[in-house]
Amino acid sequence: MRGSMGNDQADKKKFTWVIKNFSSLQSEKIYSDQFVIDGCRWRLLAFPKGNSIKSDHLSLYLEVAESESLPCGWRRHAQFFFTIVNHIPGKFSQRKETTHWFCEKVPDWGFTNMFPLNELKAKDSGFLVNGDLKIIVEIEVLEVIGLLNVSESMMDVNGFHVLPSQVKYVKSLFEIHPDIASKFRIKNQYLKTGYMNVLLSLIETVRRSPKEISKADLDDAYVALESLTDYGFKLDWLKKNLDQVSEKKEKEEAGETRRKEIEEELKDLKLKCSGLETHLEKVKRKCSDLEGQLLEQKAEVLAAIAPLSSSDDGVFDDFF
Repeated sequence: MRGSMGNDQADKKKFTWVIKNFSSLQSEKIYSDQFVIDGCRWRLLAFPKGNSIKSDHLSLYLEVAESESLPCGWRRHAQFFFTIVNHIPGKFSQRKETTHWFCEKVPDWGFTNMFPLNELKAKDSGFLVNGDLKIIVEIEVLEVIGLLNVSESMMDVNGFHVLPSQVKYVKSLFEIHPDIASKFRIKNQYLKTGYMNVLLSLIETVRRSPKEISKADLDDAYVALESLTDYGFKLDWLKKNLDQVSEKKEKEEAGETRRKEIEEELKDLKLKCSGLETHLEKVKRKCSDLEGQLLEQKAEVLAAIAPLSSSDDGVFDDFF
């Protein structure tokens, strides 16, 4: 593997990857060294020549390192930013951002079309310095379900141990709903942390657009809500929100079904109208032909009944 890697000491949320001799790389894909942010172990994956889907772009992804060693059902919700650094003053670096739930089925996420290779390798583009490419990733871990790769000092918020990245959100949660855990019965700190993560995940689900939530997601959300309530969380406000999301989802599905029905009806009517229009054109042409024949016939009839003119040669000779 080629590349020089290192953590940006000024910001523990960042990792810098310098890929040596980028233009001359022959490898189909390359990985960065592993690094740790928010107690989670990560690494970057790049396709220097583009992957099989988009071969004219640099493809860049963030991957959960050593995911096979994590417990079944692990999930990580993270927001991350990729920056391809431009070293020429006044020129813009290329930056893209996304949010993703990493899991066993999808342990990596990113951009297939991160940046066009022809622009990246262009002379004086500013992206390559002595053939080296500098990439920076910034990661904000929003939620972790399952064990961390690396033990990290957890912080206490109202008796719950949470990640430093979760502190602000959990504090806000207790400020808005101060009695949310007043009757929570579990004392084991590991279980408390686990249930808090389930609660945060449930809140995140409710905040999503109904279009992004499946019926299975809603069913799972109600199961999680019931479990949390059984152990003492006061979540009437969350159930109300979940019911609203469920109602919106039903309306969205009903509306989508009706939309498809209307589209099919409209398609059939347009098809029938098209047939009628074709038939109407034929009728119009037939009418036009008949009108033409009628005019000719009228002309012939008028010619037949017209009186003879005295100027016609020899018509009246026999009478004189």
